[in-house]
Amino acid sequence: MKKFLKSALTSLLFIGLSAQAQGEHVLRVGSDITSPPYIYYDAQKQPAGFDAEFMQALARAGNFTLQFNDTRFENLILGLNAGKFDVIASSMFIKPERAKVIDFIPYADAGLGFLVKSNSTFKPETPLALCGKRVGIIKGAAYISTLSKVCADTGKTIDIREFPTSAEASQAVMSGNVDAQADDVAVLKVAVDKTNGRLVVSTKSVLYPVVLGIGISKQHPEIKAKLESAFTIIKGNGVYQKLLSKYHLASPTAEQYEAAIGK
Repeated sequence: MKKFLKSALTSLLFIGLSAQAQGEHVLRVGSDITSPPYIYYDAQKQPAGFDAEFMQALARAGNFTLQFNDTRFENLILGLNAGKFDVIASSMFIKPERAKVIDFIPYADAGLGFLVKSNSTFKPETPLALCGKRVGIIKGAAYISTLSKVCADTGKTIDIREFPTSAEASQAVMSGNVDAQADDVAVLKVAVDKTNGRLVVSTKSVLYPVVLGIGISKQHPEIKAKLESAFTIIKGNGVYQKLLSKYHLASPTAEQYEAAIGK
């Protein structure tokens, strides 16, 4: 009987250790899966886009699997620090205030643009052109604090309307509930394509260039090290550059990253 119990306990311990070992190879990814071309659900209801492909490339290089967790953007940092997932991959702009609470691995650069109706006479090209206007922005976006200060001296503040997703902000432009949408230019171009030209990007150049990065909890430097190691591999084998080319993105410089985190 004792021999049987010992054998049973040994088996249970082995099963527990095996499950734990397998769990160590699963990376839980927090993403707002509503933001093409960065991350969205494809026709098969699978995560697609730059962020999804980037993380999948890292997973292959680092020999781990992914579990995507669809989470609204404004809750991503809270979820990461609460342990709901291990990494954020959601075209997140790197900012000094964010870098104080989570770590980043920079992977692309981007910038702001404005989206309006193509038949509208209102075609803003600069932030000052938004003074006194209703502007839709995804909730939690980095540009909210910046734009809220632009018109402080004009007496006509920007009426910022926050939406759970970028797609909902674009729909608000279509319906006339806002005058313009402010978002990443790559995201806005997807809205233009989806509406068959009924919407248009009015900015002629990228505003407020920023660096994008995946976010990792400061409590888990081992996860950051594993991801950095995998990133080095996909840089070396050309996979990373192919992804950048596919999505018309560029790799940020070390100087851009240092400026983004406030150094």
